[in-house]
Amino acid sequence: MSSGFLAAKKLMPNLGVGLGLRRELAAETFENADQIDFLELVPENYMDLGGRIRERLDIALEKFPLVTHGVNLSIGSTDPLSEDYLASISRLLNKINAPWWSDHLCFASIANSYLHDLLPLPLSPEALKHVVKRVKVAQDTVKRPFLLENISYYMQMPGSQMDEVDFLSEVLEKADCGLLLDVNNVYVNSVNHNFDPYAYLDRLPLERTVQIHVAGHGYGDELLIDTHGAAVIEPVFELLEYVLKRTEVKAVMLERDQNYPAFSEILAELAQIREIIRRVQPSATSASIKLS
Repeated sequence: MSSGFLAAKKLMPNLGVGLGLRRELAAETFENADQIDFLELVPENYMDLGGRIRERLDIALEKFPLVTHGVNLSIGSTDPLSEDYLASISRLLNKINAPWWSDHLCFASIANSYLHDLLPLPLSPEALKHVVKRVKVAQDTVKRPFLLENISYYMQMPGSQMDEVDFLSEVLEKADCGLLLDVNNVYVNSVNHNFDPYAYLDRLPLERTVQIHVAGHGYGDELLIDTHGAAVIEPVFELLEYVLKRTEVKAVMLERDQNYPAFSEILAELAQIREIIRRVQPSATSASIKLS
C-alpha cells in the first residue's frame, strides 16, 4: 500500500537537534543559537497573539527553524474538532513555515471543557476508527504533514481491547500520518506497565518517525512520572540510539519544562544527543539549517 506521508517525509528537511522554546529559557536559548539547530514551540501560547509573545516568536523565527507541538487538539475527544483552533494553528504554521506539526494521541476535552491533561484513550476498534477519521480531517484541513506523539499514561482506560502499541501503529497506518516518538514516554510506560521497551519499538512502524522527543522523568511512590523536569537517564539515551539505528529521522528534541538547571547542563545534554546522532545516523545532522 502506497503512503503519501512516507513520500512527503523524504522531502522534509533535517532539522538536527533542538530545544523547546520556553519563556524562562528564551534569553539563554537565543544567546546560544550556535549550539541549537531548531526550536519547538507550544502553538497555543503563540496563536493570534501580539505584544511580547509575538516579539519572542519573531526573534525565534529570525534565528531558528520552528515546529509546533500542540496540547489542545484533543484528537481522541468526542467533541467536534474545533474549526477555530485549526484555522488559528494554520495561520501560525504559515507564518513560521513549519515543515510539520504535531500533537498527542489522547483526549484533552469533554463537553468542550479542556481538562488541562493528556488522557489515554480506550484502546478499542471504535476509538481507532474515530481517531483515524479525525486525523485525516486535521491533516487535510491544515495541509501540512501531521505527527502524533505516544503519551505517557498511568492507567488503562476501561473498554480497552488492544495493546497500546498496536492501537498507535494502526492509527498511524490507517490515517497515513507520522510519528513523533517520545522515547522517554516509552521508557516510563515500560517500567510502569511492565513491558519490554525494545519489543514495543520493534512493533511500531518506525519508518513513520519524523521527530523524536528525549526527556527526563521523576519518581513517585510506585510509578515513574513524565515530568520533563530532570536530566535524561542513560536507558532513555539507549532507546534513542536503538531507534536511530533502525530508521531515518528528521529531528531530535530535548524537552525540559520545569526545574531548570544551569543552561550549560541543557547544552551538555544537547551535545550528548548530537554525538549519538553523529555516531549512528550522521545524515540527520548533515543538512541542519541555520538562519542566523
